Amino acid sequence: MSNVVVLGSGIVGLYTTYCLINEAKINPSKIIVIGEHLPGDMSIKYTSPYAGGNFSCISPNDPDTLAYDKFTYTHLAEIQKKLGGPTSGLDNRPSTEFWDEYPGDDKINSLKAYLKDFKVVPKPQLPAGVAYGITFTTWNFYCPLFLATFRKYLEKLGVQFKRQKLTHISQAYLPHTIAVFNCTGIGAFSLSGVKDSSVYPTRGQVLVVRAPHIQENRMRWGADYATYIIPRPNSNGQLILGGFLQKDNWTGDTFDEESKDIIKRTTELLPKILDQPLEILGVAAGLRPSRHGGVRIEAETKEDKLLIHNYGASGYGYQAGLGMGHKAVELFQNNKKVYAKL
Repeated sequence: MSNVVVLGSGIVGLYTTYCLINEAKINPSKIIVIGEHLPGDMSIKYTSPYAGGNFSCISPNDPDTLAYDKFTYTHLAEIQKKLGGPTSGLDNRPSTEFWDEYPGDDKINSLKAYLKDFKVVPKPQLPAGVAYGITFTTWNFYCPLFLATFRKYLEKLGVQFKRQKLTHISQAYLPHTIAVFNCTGIGAFSLSGVKDSSVYPTRGQVLVVRAPHIQENRMRWGADYATYIIPRPNSNGQLILGGFLQKDNWTGDTFDEESKDIIKRTTELLPKILDQPLEILGVAAGLRPSRHGGVRIEAETKEDKLLIHNYGASGYGYQAGLGMGHKAVELFQNNKKVYAKL
């Protein structure tokens, strides 16, 4: 009997499921996660496996998102422990982030309040063209492994996973369902009953290379570009090099000139990448599930049943998604009439 359905098995859907169990105290056997694609799959319509995978400063500066970031960062150690430690594909690494323009007091004051080992980079040490920089200890994800490990953990608790492509949100309501969490990401654009025209893709292209000598993150944020270097933990030395922030670009194709541009920018940002011969393992593109107006976390009542939307995290689902799941589950708990039925 599935009383709660989580629609979407990307990182936001998995985080939301985790919050349902650990915060709302829902019996895992009463939860089913439905997705056209599930952890272990690879598809351009399934964004989460393609993410670079770290806690960075990619997210916007509004108060809600800053709070989601903080909640996630400060609770990831708990998730890592429950999933079996660093072998789950989640571990700490040092990070350096640069901005071409100062990111603003709101973001910096928020970050320095909780980031481990937070320090401001002295101005004489900043690269040419950089206005501000910080160093801190971050969380890194080996995304395909982390998704698969997370799924196994939830299944062991009793959560069901079901592969199904829905054409209308109403199909998520099974005979005994009282609440559906819509965590469909980019799918919210086309799913009937939702069809959120504010949703759009922000395409990225990355290289996966083998570089075991690189165990630090390095990021540079410009007005219209992002350059990032992200080591994958427990991956036999894999390193993600990126990338691009191409709004409303739906293609999953990859392009040689973009790969060459990524190599140029990342090796200029961190020259020691080339201390060993560059071994390219693969090239991939992903469609970040962005949304005009930011993430949508809100509840609708349909007769005596509940629909809670939780999507639109763009490129920050891994680092803000647990906070988003926490907020979505709070909306569920605050609906006393529905929540009392469990």
